[in-house]
Amino acid sequence: MKRKNISQIVFLSISSALLIFFLLIGFGVLDIGLKHESEPISIVKDPVYLLETSSSGVIQNVGLVDDNFTESEKENIRIYEALNKGVVNITTEVLSMNWFLEPVPTEGGTGSGSIIDKNGYVLTNYHVVKDAYKLYVNLYDGSQYEAEIIGKDPENDFAVVKFDASGKDLITIPFGSSDNLKVGQKVLAIGNPFGFDRTLTTGIVSGLGRPVRTSANLVIQGMIQTDASINPGNSGGPLLDSRGRMIGINTMIYTPSGGSVGIGFATPVNTAKRVIPDLINYGYVKRGWIDFYPVQLEPNIVRYGKLSVSKGLLVSKLSKNSNAAKAGIRGGDQDNPVQYGRSIIYFGGDVIINIDGIEIKSLADLFTSLEDNKPGETVIVKLLRGKKEITTKVVLTERLHDFLAE
Repeated sequence: MKRKNISQIVFLSISSALLIFFLLIGFGVLDIGLKHESEPISIVKDPVYLLETSSSGVIQNVGLVDDNFTESEKENIRIYEALNKGVVNITTEVLSMNWFLEPVPTEGGTGSGSIIDKNGYVLTNYHVVKDAYKLYVNLYDGSQYEAEIIGKDPENDFAVVKFDASGKDLITIPFGSSDNLKVGQKVLAIGNPFGFDRTLTTGIVSGLGRPVRTSANLVIQGMIQTDASINPGNSGGPLLDSRGRMIGINTMIYTPSGGSVGIGFATPVNTAKRVIPDLINYGYVKRGWIDFYPVQLEPNIVRYGKLSVSKGLLVSKLSKNSNAAKAGIRGGDQDNPVQYGRSIIYFGGDVIINIDGIEIKSLADLFTSLEDNKPGETVIVKLLRGKKEITTKVVLTERLHDFLAE
């Protein structure tokens, strides 16, 4: 009886030990080296490397994390990480009238800008800040600074604003060149569409040399067309090439809906580089001008004056000492004024039809033709005197700088 009991106790003990042993293996507490050859290799990630653990437990370096990205993606990431802090969000307050016709400050629009100097100079679009009563620059870290408008250039839709960020190491956006751009080359846009700070979009140069008419009825020549997504709030932000250099300033979009449809326009950076020194030094761009009183032709004027041309600018009057008179251009008959609406027109003067190769059909064309000319420079003017075409040279004087900005 004793032997039987002992045998039962031994059997139960062995059975219990085996059961516990297999349970421990099943729950992974014990590892006896029984791994299947097809078991997946575990991947361990840290901030710098991808590490591979083989079945033998040996850690093997298989390369940088950047190996997760394509070369194009690496390029985008490098540019964004290096430059996004140089793009600011611009917010404005404007004055509006309340029920008692009193001016009160209200929230205005938003836009983008590029820090172009560590002293706090920011390049943006004129239309972003045009009506601002107060102006604020918002940096990447959430800090906000009140800014002032230093210079305005409505013809190219540029403005330079400045804020005081003493003690802050500002990131600046480097200038590139808009010469030798090619349709198809990669571009990147950083801005604040709909208030979403420092958003990156990418695309290509879709077209070059586009003349685009602004809301002020002025034509900006040589615009860069891109399919990089640009929306309200992107205005004033940089368009960058694949090396992170600014090649344009995002200015406007073509859209029937109010949102991006893949047709955006940027003003060439070479235009900005040309006018920025004047904007900082004088507050405006010093441009050349032809001193005469122009009248834009329209059917009623052409018919009444029995003119031989339907498009151009009639030289209604000019002073005897003006640069136009010195170049041989003739004004109208001062003894026979004609009332036209609220204006007085003097017929009989020359009609300007071309300046430096640009056809002149409107006042906007006159501004466009002289946009890149400085006082003292000479332009070639073609005009009609009756039916006779005459070519002359005019030495430009300085144009009044503020009549377009007001």
